[in-house]
Amino acid sequence: MVVIGAGMAGARLAARVPGAVVVGEETHAPYNRVLLAEVLAGRYAPEVIALPPAEVRRGVRVVRIDPAERRVLCDDGGVIGYERLVLATGSNPVLPPLRGLGRTLPDGVHPFRTLDDCLALRAAAGPGTRAVVIGGGLLGVSAARALAERGAQVVLAQQGEHLMERQLDPEASALLRVHLEALGVEVHTECRVRGLRVDDGRVRAVELADGFELEAEITVLACGVRPRIGLARAAGLEVARGIVVDDELRTSDPYIHAVGDCAEHRSTVYGLAGPAIDQADVLADVLAGGSARYPGTRALTRLTLRSPVAAGGDSGPAGGGGFDLAAFGDARPRPGDDVVRLADATRGAYRTVVVRGDRLAGGVLLGDLAAVGSLARSWQDDEPLPADMSLLHLLTDDGGF
Repeated sequence: MVVIGAGMAGARLAARVPGAVVVGEETHAPYNRVLLAEVLAGRYAPEVIALPPAEVRRGVRVVRIDPAERRVLCDDGGVIGYERLVLATGSNPVLPPLRGLGRTLPDGVHPFRTLDDCLALRAAAGPGTRAVVIGGGLLGVSAARALAERGAQVVLAQQGEHLMERQLDPEASALLRVHLEALGVEVHTECRVRGLRVDDGRVRAVELADGFELEAEITVLACGVRPRIGLARAAGLEVARGIVVDDELRTSDPYIHAVGDCAEHRSTVYGLAGPAIDQADVLADVLAGGSARYPGTRALTRLTLRSPVAAGGDSGPAGGGGFDLAAFGDARPRPGDDVVRLADATRGAYRTVVVRGDRLAGGVLLGDLAAVGSLARSWQDDEPLPADMSLLHLLTDDGGF
């Protein structure tokens, strides 16, 4: 078996399938990308986020797949034959069509996707550095928080109406904004970026559509990701947004599979670590002759913000010094749904769940996350709620179970 890609999915699969040949572009050993913001903030050293050791041909890029001969060709001239090939090529950061942004990024402009991206940002950002983060999704919020913890002067520019709009309702997003501002992050929503002002090859400012400029020594592009499907497309595999796979994670070629951020299963591209691990585990069983099939993953989003205040001080609305968030499923109610919501503005706590029929459709919890475990398990297992249970009990500490 040959695996193209040494990210979380590829490394997990290699650990489960002895003798697999793994080819990875990065020179680093496989690592947990979920924790990159902790490395950027300086909380963890890079080696702390390393995954269990796996044999990887590092710094090697596959340039072509030859399905007829069942082999892959690498940029170092190597040719590797395979009986089964697994594409775990991941995704690339989306580079928005901004004025001043060409094929080569100006100095000071950083994506935030890989450990190299993270280390470059960490070297560039320090106390007082003027930083603009473009994009207010999970990645942008994580980057802004980490840069603020490094002492940078951070502005977060979000085009949408509120932060993390894929996961959060407006009220939860407003609380998130309060906590980011308590960290010193200046947040702008409904803010369309028009371009970058670049002088002598270096970014100097971010230009907004209304003509206003945000001074910037560094700019972080957190505008989403796009599955890497170039190799698959060139090899004639079926692709849509991602590489199309069935319940055995098999592509349109019976000898080639795909897992992780590059895979599209039942019209869904997840782009999250949890589904990537689930897919790798299922595929390991399939390749061993087992009966496992991938049904899809119901993923949970978690985020922790920490406030850099002295011990015993008041960190703002949450009190304490931290802010925890968990979101799952579809937290936007439809007609006929039941919504249960508890809000405590004094403590900065907020909980809401959406019940659709006899099942949880989704929810958002901020502050105390004691109830999230049982709620998420019920949602992930798609279990019917007990018929005699008061919906208010869903938001008690044990999630009503």
